[in-house]
Amino acid sequence: MDKTPKDSAIEFLRLVTSNRIDEAYERFVAPDFRHHNPWFRGDAASLKAGMAENAAKNPDKVFEVKHAIAEGERVAVHSHLRMQPGDRGMVVVHIFRFEHGRIAELWDLGQPIPEESANDNGMF
Repeated sequence: MDKTPKDSAIEFLRLVTSNRIDEAYERFVAPDFRHHNPWFRGDAASLKAGMAENAAKNPDKVFEVKHAIAEGERVAVHSHLRMQPGDRGMVVVHIFRFEHGRIAELWDLGQPIPEESANDNGMF
């Protein structure tokens, strides 16, 4: 059975955060992929290089999906990312647009988890 866009988005993120970036790109990224991360050029190679640099600096990342929502070819994944085990970490939301089963476009947003919060509900 083919993977759904939701399954593919989650697996892509799990591969990337476990330092299997080449495999993630080979399996899931479309040839004309583009992204909207403001720290890198909008092409696949630039983002992939940034991911590889982050993986080298943070080989023990901890990534946990909290929610994933899919509507057709669009998927949003809400997750908890820690660069090192035991870190407070950050909340990350990735929004994917798929075409023909591959990631055509990606947006990502992140927010550090504060030490103290006025909100008793937490960020998850």
